[in-house]
Amino acid sequence: MISKKCYCGSSKSFESCCNRYISGAQKAPTALALMKSRYSAYATHQADYLLATTHSSERKYYSREEILHWATANKWQKLEITAATENTVEFKAYFIDENNTNQVHHEFSTFKKENDSWYYVDGKFK
Repeated sequence: MISKKCYCGSSKSFESCCNRYISGAQKAPTALALMKSRYSAYATHQADYLLATTHSSERKYYSREEILHWATANKWQKLEITAATENTVEFKAYFIDENNTNQVHHEFSTFKKENDSWYYVDGKFK
């Protein structure tokens, strides 16, 4: 069996990289690991994980249906991390949209650790 490389761009297989967080087998140990797993969750249409890893103070602004639509409407091509600190990640997510147009989502994201788990708080578009 051939293991698919992880969507986040690592050289590891999806199973041994981001899927261990998405499946709940492990918690993402850093904000960067959470960010990468969230990208992989978009690529694999895991809306429940995306909601669960959004900080509780921000969840009311998102719906499972909207997340799933955004995830499935686009073809996710590549993730590029441009900068990261303990609780921030700047990234570019490359995708092809519903109109078959190449797009780049460039965001500066903030994360927060609570009760030994990392959560996405918000993002500013660049």
